[in-house]
Amino acid sequence: MKFETRAIHTGQSADPTTGAVIPPLYLSTTYQQESPGVHKGYEYSRSQNPTRESLEACLASLEGGAACAAFSSGLAATNALLQMLRPGDGFVAGHDLYGGTFRLLHSVFEPWGLEVARAESAKPEAYERALSSLQRPRMVWLESPTNPLIDLVDIRAVSDAAHRYNAQVVVDNTFATPYLQQPLALGADYALHSTTKYLGGHSDVIGGAVVARTEELLEPVRYLQNTAGLIPGPLDCYLVQRGLKTLAVRMDRHCANAMQLAEALCEMKGLSRVIYPGLPDHPDHALAKRQMRAFGGMIAIELADGFEAAKAFCTKVRIFSLAESLGGVESLCSHPPSMTHASVPAADRRARGISDGLVRLSVGIEDADDLVADIRQAL
Repeated sequence: MKFETRAIHTGQSADPTTGAVIPPLYLSTTYQQESPGVHKGYEYSRSQNPTRESLEACLASLEGGAACAAFSSGLAATNALLQMLRPGDGFVAGHDLYGGTFRLLHSVFEPWGLEVARAESAKPEAYERALSSLQRPRMVWLESPTNPLIDLVDIRAVSDAAHRYNAQVVVDNTFATPYLQQPLALGADYALHSTTKYLGGHSDVIGGAVVARTEELLEPVRYLQNTAGLIPGPLDCYLVQRGLKTLAVRMDRHCANAMQLAEALCEMKGLSRVIYPGLPDHPDHALAKRQMRAFGGMIAIELADGFEAAKAFCTKVRIFSLAESLGGVESLCSHPPSMTHASVPAADRRARGISDGLVRLSVGIEDADDLVADIRQAL
């Protein structure tokens, strides 16, 4: 079956008891056993829940993976993957990471004993240099497209390099979604999501997920999911699965709107940069065409007059809402230096190219002409 069909049907058979087309929401925390240890596959909902299993089956199918573990947030999923490592293990971090991932690495896992090397750029050779600097490389972590600079990383090339060092590869696929990009097919071992974003799609649920290339790779992740209690509630799973049903049509509209807005932005005054992989002058445009189905719904712009201009812009938009997060049906704008990446030290932000004038746009599915007009009046 094609992607759109699997998004609606995988793991979502009609209820055998009533015939309900939409499977029921299983809120029960515990399950009756026929005798000690004899049950219908469910004991306690931290360990197994039918609603969560339905979501996990669908996400695994959409990512082209063998198995999935759902989590209470994207950072809970990130934490579980990092907890598989041991003090002294080597970890390569991408050059441009979500601020929450950076904070977890810097504040928790580096002091705990993880040896972290950071790739200096999005180029595969930068990841190889970082790998070679570690005593015991175990994991490479990257985003593509990255947050917030919308760089692309060659997933196949980095995966090949990492595997030469016997390191596993995690790709945060939140920006692209499995509809636009499938990292496991490009050689990655794990695809990670904040399901809060495009997969849920309506800004009404917090969640995360890890999809693994093989069942064996997911076993330690599932163990931590259960043992540490990092699970999402059944209603959260239900809401994410509802969002998956319309993921393809929403992403088509996100991408079309973002392309129209990016082209219009290039003609507007007051901007020093417009960053969108669909623009021919984006340095990773060719890679985006090769690695992704379309170019996504995220745009970054840099206001020529710096922080004060960015602050004024963010307060003058009317259809775009000034808010953290992304990937909902509504358009959002954010100022990464003071919002999503405020935990990254200012010197590090500047070294990574995150200027005080940078604004990130999550382009929604409203009418594209209205979005262009809103940005124009705000500028």
